[in-house]
Amino acid sequence: MAPFDSVTARLILLLAETGSIGRAAEREGIASSAVSRRVSDLEARLGVVLFDRSAHGVKLTKAGEAYADGCRTVLRSIADLDAIMADFSSGSRGSLRLACTGSALTGRLPELLAKFAGKYPGIEIAIREMGAAKALMALDEGQADVAIVSDNYDFTRFDIRPFEDERVWVLAPPEHPLAEKIEPRKALAFEHALPYPIVGIHRTGSLDRLLSEAAEEQGKTLNEALRVESFPALVRMVEAGFGIGFLRSTSLHLLAGTDLVCAPLAEPWAMRQLLVARRKSSPLSAAMKSFIALAGETYLPNT
Repeated sequence: MAPFDSVTARLILLLAETGSIGRAAEREGIASSAVSRRVSDLEARLGVVLFDRSAHGVKLTKAGEAYADGCRTVLRSIADLDAIMADFSSGSRGSLRLACTGSALTGRLPELLAKFAGKYPGIEIAIREMGAAKALMALDEGQADVAIVSDNYDFTRFDIRPFEDERVWVLAPPEHPLAEKIEPRKALAFEHALPYPIVGIHRTGSLDRLLSEAAEEQGKTLNEALRVESFPALVRMVEAGFGIGFLRSTSLHLLAGTDLVCAPLAEPWAMRQLLVARRKSSPLSAAMKSFIALAGETYLPNT
């Protein structure tokens, strides 16, 4: 069987349409002799006659009609495939595997994903929630394309962009001794919170690391009353009086409906960033490029 040649296939259809080798050659922009040679070579390889030739022009034989129908089908399929690949190349189709922290999901990420899905409905999004260290590991292992993580990690292997600014806040029940030191619209020094038992969150997580390192710099250790695995659980345990707690500003909406008092921490280290990260050595797909671009366009730094 002769291999399919799209140029020759187009010539077959032009010959069928025009009935003239000269007009087909003119439409395709090649010499008439080249058209005749291509058709003759194809007939020889197929072992059939595709055209009846006469002084008045050319006309498809029954075999030629069948071959022309096949050419139309194949050329349409090629055009459809080209269009699909163009969609993938432009970022309007494809897939995006996103690894993100819980704090990212309580911030602006859901709204951004909704906007991204509306703008690129042909891109399939897979989201996995995990700690920042595991999210970066997922990038390393090729299990994720992009990660949204906090900024207190080694990003040597990664390309990073700012995603969302956030500050660490302390929260306490209204009857707690620390509540007396919390004033409206004023930041609170971390040292005031250190003497009290706390409700911890995610051992080795980014917030836990941040607070532990800050306490160590002051020669102290965190006094954990207990530890939970989610921010809603942390809020409930603080409400119940098990200790004070710490949240990122992206999770402050969890305090709605509670009587807890809260304040931002005053120290510079308490102002952090969530970052969009991808592995430098990984190919940048059109879907990744589109997501990172939209994240950058919608990022509003805290001033």
